[in-house]
Amino acid sequence: MFTQAHREISRLNPEDNFLFEERYKNDFDFPIHFHPEYEINFIHNAKNARRIIGDSTEEIGDLDLVLVGPNLVHGWELHNCKSKKIHEITIHIPQDIVTQRTLSSKIFKQLKDMLHRSKHGILFSRETALKIKPRLKALPKITGVSYYLEFLSILDHLAKSSNQRMLSNLRVETTDFQNSDQIKKVYNYIQKNFHRKITLDEISKIVNMSPTSFNRFIKHRTGQTFVSYVNHTRISYASRLLLETDLNIGEICYKSGFSNNANFNKLFKKNKGCTPKEFKKQFIKTKRVL
Repeated sequence: MFTQAHREISRLNPEDNFLFEERYKNDFDFPIHFHPEYEINFIHNAKNARRIIGDSTEEIGDLDLVLVGPNLVHGWELHNCKSKKIHEITIHIPQDIVTQRTLSSKIFKQLKDMLHRSKHGILFSRETALKIKPRLKALPKITGVSYYLEFLSILDHLAKSSNQRMLSNLRVETTDFQNSDQIKKVYNYIQKNFHRKITLDEISKIVNMSPTSFNRFIKHRTGQTFVSYVNHTRISYASRLLLETDLNIGEICYKSGFSNNANFNKLFKKNKGCTPKEFKKQFIKTKRVL
């Protein structure tokens, strides 16, 4: 499973505390993936969809609330779900959301324990999901320090909730990204240069590989070919520009490294299931970064 998982490129910037996204949709179109951030995922009205976390695969009910730890493979598939009005709230949380010194204090012990258990993935009870739902939906309406404090309060509520269940038997300490010097070099180089054309020969030399060996290497590490990986990075960057700037579609296309609007629209729709214009309209009122 891990070799088929995509390493998601988070839209969190170093100065962000967490990223909140909410949307209504009729499908789960994001591939099985992993990332170094913690993730809270709340899903409503997707009964009989399939949740995959580590080595756990289960059909879900009408409410699903989970906490996924860093680098744990996860994803959702439509499976037997017939709903056309799936409601999803996703929150990405950097690993340093609170300092180790803070977590070492007694009042944060339950939170620290929960974050530790999240390496297996944690499913919260339906009762907890019902109680947390209105607080999650209200988060984008809160501003300033109160926004951050309310989020910590939600984490505290989850940590103290009853009937939690760990999902995966595997405790993942992945080396596929975080502990690989070679893939870090590739990632960093692509992050700095994705706005222009990067050739396979050029990137192969960064890690002293032949183009053929490099293609096998990145396919094994990310589940994608080099071209797909670069395009995924560009689409992720374009998504952020769509949400956070007033740039027009053409400007975003070229700033993200695409040579023409037609190719940008085609690849964006393939990746996101909608056009850039539709994406901006769908997300602009329900996405929040602090």
